[in-house]
Amino acid sequence: MLVEKNVPLQPFNTLHVVAKALSLIRIRCEADVRSAVAATAGGLLPAFILGGGSNIVLTGDVKVPVLKVEIMGRRLLQETSKAVIVEAGAGENWSDFVTWTLQQGCPGLENLALIPGTVGAAPVQNIGAYGVELQDRFDSLDAIDLRTGDLLTLDAAQCGFGYRDSVFKHVSAMGLAGRVLITRVRFCLPKPWVAVLGYADLERKLAVSGDGAPSAWQIHEWICEIRRAKLPDPAVLGNAGSFFKNPTVTSEQCADIIARDPGIVHYPLVDGSCKLAAGWLIDACGWRGKTVGQAGVYEKQALVLVNRGGATGGELMTLARAIQTSVYERFGIMLEPEPVVV
Repeated sequence: MLVEKNVPLQPFNTLHVVAKALSLIRIRCEADVRSAVAATAGGLLPAFILGGGSNIVLTGDVKVPVLKVEIMGRRLLQETSKAVIVEAGAGENWSDFVTWTLQQGCPGLENLALIPGTVGAAPVQNIGAYGVELQDRFDSLDAIDLRTGDLLTLDAAQCGFGYRDSVFKHVSAMGLAGRVLITRVRFCLPKPWVAVLGYADLERKLAVSGDGAPSAWQIHEWICEIRRAKLPDPAVLGNAGSFFKNPTVTSEQCADIIARDPGIVHYPLVDGSCKLAAGWLIDACGWRGKTVGQAGVYEKQALVLVNRGGATGGELMTLARAIQTSVYERFGIMLEPEPVVV
């Protein structure tokens, strides 16, 4: 177990906000977690769990212990006529893991290509893109209780997945936010593989290519091209990806908005409700390209907030709150941020 003091966190968050961890513990195996728990009276709580830093906004120095998850490893666990089970350590880069599964001849995660972050953070957020959510490919995960050091294995039902949500984001009696550290995640990739192409961007790629039966690799490449065209590279321009969740409204609310704004981008859901494109709502309120201090709204995608150089977490949250107010005043919808504010 490696413990470091006063560690700069700017390299460990994709918004590149300047902050430091008063104490940072590198977690490279399950034994490191148990050692950290044993070394702290009453368990390792409170603590802050840090993966790839792609879904956080740091508003100051982190005073509680920071657990930097660096558990690696990828492997094929099992293959049947119906599915392949693959496993990855929580510290593995998510996008690299998706590419690796395809290299092993195991398609199913290609729609989730190029999403920033680590494997361990993926179930926390229930990441999703282009018609596929993590829960659609999830098998189970291992986690360690930060109070006792006990190992837990959770299935999908126990993870409580929802839209960009899980039990790991809640602090209620049944929630596990900050109480467990995910160490390994397993995925169930169905056989036979079926392409998921029901998104407008993918349908346009399909039409241009003339390929009626694209491979998983081809879909992976299309997804990467689409994401690179819309989203800035965090290594070049600090960002946390999509900053707000796409809100869900009733069909009546949607019809009312359409009557006033016919061009609104919306997606009917199976339960009769509608999902609205948060980026469209923000754009309609005139926020694209605007700034507050050094925090700004990305010119190519209004859903993305960026650090133009030296932005503080406070500036980013001031901008986010101004956007929320603007959208609420025009549409009566309160946007919910995706990143965790620390």
